[in-house]
Formats: sequence, C-alpha cells, structure tokens
Amino acid sequence: MREDDLATRLVDHFDAAHPDAAVHLEEPYDHYGSRGVADVYVRVPPPTAVDYLVELKGDPAVRHATGANEILRQYRRMERYFYRDDAHTLEPRLSRDGPGAFVLLFFAPTEKCVRHVREHASLYASVDPDASVDGVPVTRKVAFLTGLDDAAAGGVNFLSVNAGARVGTDAFRRAVPDDTRLAAALDATE
Repeated sequence: MREDDLATRLVDHFDAAHPDAAVHLEEPYDHYGSRGVADVYVRVPPPTAVDYLVELKGDPAVRHATGANEILRQYRRMERYFYRDDAHTLEPRLSRDGPGAFVLLFFAPTEKCVRHVREHASLYASVDPDASVDGVPVTRKVAFLTGLDDAAAGGVNFLSVNAGARVGTDAFRRAVPDDTRLAAALDATE
C-alpha cells in the first residue's frame, strides 16, 4: 500500500468526519532553509479548533528507508519546523479541552510495515506522546491505520505503538480489530 492510497483514504475520512475542515495534501513548510512537506495537514475550525499533521509511511517508503532512524528523523523534522515557518501557526485557546494538534506518523496496515515496526518497536515506542508547540499542548502518535475501507463514512482509526500496548505483545494483538487489514498482516508475520 502506497502513501497516495493512504492519503486518499484520510481525505475521504476527514471530508466525512469534519466537513468544514481545511484538508491540504503535500503541505510545504520552510523555516530558514529547514524545508519539508507534511503528507496531510488538516485544520478543523472552531469550536473544535484542532490540527492534524500527518506523515504517512507505506510499503515503498519502508522499503527505501535506511531504517527507523531515517523515518523518525523525517517525522521529527516535520514536528519541529512546521509551525515555525510564517505560513503555519498554532495558537493557544482558552476554551480548548485537549491538544491543539495531533502530530501523527501513520504506517499502512501491511506485512512489510508490520515487520518494520515490530523490528524497531523500541524506537517507535520511545516517541513521547506528550509535547507542546509554543505553549500549546500537542499529542504525538506513531500508529497503524485501521478502518481504511470505511474512510468515506469517517471510519478511519489508528492503533498506537507509542502509547499503551507495544506492538508484538498479546495486549496489542487483542486491541487490533478482527477482520481488518492490520489483523491479517499481523497474522501473516507472526
């Protein structure tokens, strides 16, 4: 599964779940030469007022990466510099209950991605879920996407590998919905 397939499903999901949200694909950022692209950037307007900043990894990206460190460097770079350029801001809101943004590293629910994440489970689990950007709380998640076939109904979800049960554990496997792509990929790689 490729990143453009994942991005299409996320666009469908956000169109259904948050019809007023501004969804941007391949959103560039540039902070004094620290350039990059967020695969998906979603800004949900008030009263929710939350951003979703997404890095997607499918089979081709995992195959071509030199390892988990390269993937995490790209994710951290996006997190570090996206809101520092002049085009993107994240502002505190007195009425906000919860994070102002979710910075997400999503893996496709495929055998190749499952093998990769399982092999580097400790590195991905080390991503602290709690952070802040300019005083605004941010939640970081490294996760597998689930519910991709329900994207048009707003049914995309994810299963985190950096908070709660670690990939490869019985607890993680029990959390995976039956009859999903992720369940099939886990079964095929065990």
